[in-house]
Amino acid sequence: MTTEILRNMLYQSVGMASSESALSHVDVIILDEVHYLSDISRGTVWEEIVIYSPKQVQLICLSATVANPDELAGWIGQIHGKTELVTSSKRPVPLTWHFSTKTAMLPLLDEKGTGMNRRLSLNQFQLDSSGENMYRDEGSRRRKSRKYQFDVPARSKNDMNSTRRPQVPQVRDTLWHLEARDMLPAVWFIFSRKGCDAAVQYLEESKLLNELEITEVELALKRFRAQYPDAVRESSAKGLLRGVAAHHAGCLPLWKSFIEELFQKGLVKVVFATETLAAGMNMPARTAVISSLSKRTESGRTLLNSNELLQMAGRAGRRGIDERGHVVLVQTPNEGAEECCKVLFSGLEPLVSQFTASYGMVLNLLAGAKVTRTSPETDESDASRSGRTLEEARKLVEQSFGNYVGSNVMITAKEELARIQNEIQLLASEITDEAIDKKSRKLLSQSAYKEIADLQEELRGEKRIRTELRRKIELERVFSLKPLLEELGNGHLPFMCLQHTDSDGVQHQIPAVYLGNVDSLKTSKVKNMVNESDSFAVNMEKISSDAKSDHAAGPSYHVALGSDNSWYIFTEKWIKTVYKTGFPDAALVIGDALPREIMTTLLDKVDMQWEKVAESELGGLWCMDGSLETWSWSLNVPVLSSLSEEDEALQFSETYQNAVESYKDQRNKVARLKKKISRTEGFREYKKILDIAKFTEEKIRRLKARSRRLVTRIEQIEPSGWKEFLQISNVIHEIRALDINSQIIYPLGETAAAIRGENELWLAMVLRNKVLLDLKPPQLAAVLGGLVSEGIKVRPWKNNSYIYEASTTVMNVITLLDDQRSSFFELQEKHGVKIPCCLDRQFSGMVEAWASGLTWREIMMDCAMDEGDLARLLRRTIDLLAQVPKLPDIDPVLKSNAVKASSVMDRPPISELVR
Repeated sequence: MTTEILRNMLYQSVGMASSESALSHVDVIILDEVHYLSDISRGTVWEEIVIYSPKQVQLICLSATVANPDELAGWIGQIHGKTELVTSSKRPVPLTWHFSTKTAMLPLLDEKGTGMNRRLSLNQFQLDSSGENMYRDEGSRRRKSRKYQFDVPARSKNDMNSTRRPQVPQVRDTLWHLEARDMLPAVWFIFSRKGCDAAVQYLEESKLLNELEITEVELALKRFRAQYPDAVRESSAKGLLRGVAAHHAGCLPLWKSFIEELFQKGLVKVVFATETLAAGMNMPARTAVISSLSKRTESGRTLLNSNELLQMAGRAGRRGIDERGHVVLVQTPNEGAEECCKVLFSGLEPLVSQFTASYGMVLNLLAGAKVTRTSPETDESDASRSGRTLEEARKLVEQSFGNYVGSNVMITAKEELARIQNEIQLLASEITDEAIDKKSRKLLSQSAYKEIADLQEELRGEKRIRTELRRKIELERVFSLKPLLEELGNGHLPFMCLQHTDSDGVQHQIPAVYLGNVDSLKTSKVKNMVNESDSFAVNMEKISSDAKSDHAAGPSYHVALGSDNSWYIFTEKWIKTVYKTGFPDAALVIGDALPREIMTTLLDKVDMQWEKVAESELGGLWCMDGSLETWSWSLNVPVLSSLSEEDEALQFSETYQNAVESYKDQRNKVARLKKKISRTEGFREYKKILDIAKFTEEKIRRLKARSRRLVTRIEQIEPSGWKEFLQISNVIHEIRALDINSQIIYPLGETAAAIRGENELWLAMVLRNKVLLDLKPPQLAAVLGGLVSEGIKVRPWKNNSYIYEASTTVMNVITLLDDQRSSFFELQEKHGVKIPCCLDRQFSGMVEAWASGLTWREIMMDCAMDEGDLARLLRRTIDLLAQVPKLPDIDPVLKSNAVKASSVMDRPPISELVR
């Protein structure tokens, strides 16, 4: 039974008495390969099974690759009942790790099995290729010294690759060692279908079978061809007679099953497979060969993690047959033994919750009485089905594994935060003026204390004056920038540098292009926000009275676009410098809008989601992400290193220069007073008190930084799944699938709750659409095929590129549905839901052709799809068609057509042994 089927059974049983439950006769549920709980696409279903399973049903969870079994057992124990963790590090068949190069197959690990075999180091390879000839030329047989052996200069990545490249073996090289050491049969992992097929063709001239075995394979192939003529993979038949085969998702399930049967009988010696074979397939071998440590994904090449490596290695060693299993890792141009050991010893990755809500989950947990009740009998049965409130549903949803782990982290983080805050409070009390004064009075003589105390009081007064002068400098600098920005911004968008220091003391400089003063820009959103929000207020009370009298107005807010494609709102306080160069504010073509107008329009289009970066008495610095449309503008903002000091346009007023001179004089006065204090009688002892205070201040600073990080971490920990649950429930409520207040479920919700699929609500919307009623069975299948084609691709390496096109009727229906899908997307976006809504017309013609009765040979002739991909698409379509007659409140005509389409499509080679 699949986990999805079991989960759907449990939906109906949650909260019922054990005698009424669909699992009333079930005593044990075994969840094999429970590490699938971390799978992005299926993990939620595994967690739901644990959450919804009745407590009287025993759960047995099995896996060989779980790094945090204590957390998993703790979670199950908390929500399901007493749980016992049983662990074992013993393998029934021990593994030996090997490393294959061009000329040899050596042990990967040292004798203790705790490190890499030194003979596989890059240094050794380099010495083998260069040093050996040197010694032979010298005619010397002296042994290399240890010092020389490991005294090899550091190499660049290119040097490392050039050293490794000659060591990369061909498939035949590694296979020769496997044969010679009696290490066959083997499963050979290659991370692409094309690579697996190429390896089989490369070995077509090899001979791994004896005459008797060849005869058995020929006979088995003849029987298979007679029973399933369309399922024979003719391109692989020659390799099969040589003892090699490919096994991947591009093969028909029937053919893969045939390969597995021959492999288990010992009639296939090497199977080249993608990593999907490592997941739960009962196909153990004596040896597992892993061709590379990296594989290509949608985001580029990524390195295998330890879990993936060990899953594949787990195919090696047949219980009751082999005394030892063998795992062979292969040298590649980019990966050697060092990288292999690094992955192998990196440790298992912990299970991570992938729990997220779906339409089916929300509907099944909240649904109560049906709106379609028509009889007293129905009324009575529905009355017993009371929906759950949001609070009741939340208690279930928040039992996820992620919440269990997160709550433990939350508790620990809060305890640590409280401890840090108490320590900060205690340390701060030790460095107050009163505390230092008390320590000084106790430690110094009366005369020494009085002398230092008087000078310290004088010093504090002078420091206050120095601070006031520094504020005056800042304000004068602000008002020096005002006319400069106005002058440079006239017909010009000057470049500038913004500067701020973050909470950790790191200084950031941001190149930007200046747009203008907020009050002068034609952007009502920004202008209203700055003028009406208290967050943007400038605290003029802390500015000196002299500065206020000199300048009637305070700092102003401005807007700029940074080179990081972020918008910035700031006062003059945050401007480090302004440059004479910039974008000319001139239209590219006569009649076009000016650059400042274009950028202002782009700014006004986006939602005002500003984040405060820094704050001061003279106003804050705010930031907001730009859009795709502003990206090209931000790319043209030069880096600061390309702008010279000669380009700077800063010119300060005479008042500013005078303020700077006054500040320098005051700073010197403070310095002289400090020097005078240092010459007093008791200064040596007093300095010890000050040094301790400085050390304490630094400790407080570090603790505050740690406290801020903890606060951020705590804010990030939120109940996983519940936010998505609420967002989905809002969509369901607005589209009238279910009233979340009364828990009354409407017909659309009833249909969606009963469907199995990725976006159950979208599937229900399509199936309830009256436009489907006019379609013939093959046309209905074609439309539904477009709903389940996600992940199916055309294979670019195939020489042929033919795909059947759908009929005009099908294309028109899909076009109509696409408009409805766009509206549904908008509704999802409105509520923050990101569940895909598949509708792809590319392969609908292939489904329509098969449903119309074309043979497999006809449909695959010059086809641009792999057999396995087409079979998977057709099987998904059949599965959806088979659901239609069982769904509530579906038109009888649609049900009838679905049955007809399904019965025609469910024929060999699709109908047999499908995975």
